[in-house]
Amino acid sequence: MKISCGTDIIEIERIQKAIETMGEKFLQTIFTPKEIEYCEARKVQKYQHYAARFAVKEAAFKALGDKMNKSEMNWKKFEVVKRENGKPALEIKEEIKDLESVDISISHCKLYATANVVAMFQ
Repeated sequence: MKISCGTDIIEIERIQKAIETMGEKFLQTIFTPKEIEYCEARKVQKYQHYAARFAVKEAAFKALGDKMNKSEMNWKKFEVVKRENGKPALEIKEEIKDLESVDISISHCKLYATANVVAMFQ
């Protein structure tokens, strides 16, 4: 069994500026429709939630990147969803050889968002 991990931290202001500057183009490139709907529903804190999801995707590329098809790397291959118990989870839209499980952790405050992704392989 092999364990792979990735982590990322990002300034929330950086994501806010990207959204305000590039608008829908940025959102449509990075986030799935469900992620956009979730973040927009957070009103005042929406940028923290966008940044947290961005951090998850960066951490996922770090943890899973060598096992993925690099010619088709795409931000939307990862989608952050909420499980029934409220814990965030990562859905992967590509089959990754020997991947047994993946777990994520997300956190954010006023200035930063951070995420960790841990993957277990056979």
